[in-house]
Amino acid sequence: MDADTLRTRVEEEKRTELDRLGSSKLLVGLTDGDLAREPVLELAANSEHAARETFRGWAEDEDDPEARAAFEALAEQEREHYERVVELLEDSFEPADGGVLHTYLRGREGTVQRVGAGMVGRPLYSVRAYTQIIAFFVNEADVATADLFRDLKADTEATIDRGGELLASLCEDDEDWDRAAASAEYVVQLVYDDYADALTELGLDVKSVC
Repeated sequence: MDADTLRTRVEEEKRTELDRLGSSKLLVGLTDGDLAREPVLELAANSEHAARETFRGWAEDEDDPEARAAFEALAEQEREHYERVVELLEDSFEPADGGVLHTYLRGREGTVQRVGAGMVGRPLYSVRAYTQIIAFFVNEADVATADLFRDLKADTEATIDRGGELLASLCEDDEDWDRAAASAEYVVQLVYDDYADALTELGLDVKSVC
């Protein structure tokens, strides 16, 4: 296996889940139906903050120097993303940390699993979330904010490529690649299940919003 094959595998294995996560109803589920400017920005800020904390924690106890450098760079990237989003909030903001995704990520101890989950699985979901955030601000005629999230989306798409390159140096055999792929797939399933539950609580059917 190689990086391209891994990404293709994850996208094919989780095609339905990724398609539904790319639905216009994603923000409805993630904001508990409060689809307005401030809740959407707070959602994004919380996500960036949690990601920064996850990557920072990984960098502190990672033995592989190449992976540690990657995690440090991602923690810094997420810090910058967080600060750019918070600048747009009108009121004072205290970020919420954690959630089911980052609870899972922070429980990964193997380097290959961390990279697969955090640098492939998570960004495959995140780029879809950014697409919906961009669409929201386009509909609000807020070009500047939409452009900001286009920048964040581009950084996140690049993370997938960096994750693949890192796995190419970390994986010694197909078993390593399989572990990376399984971790990425589990992340997609985890965030999809959480999203589906949120829609169900709002009386919406995830299957009808593909």
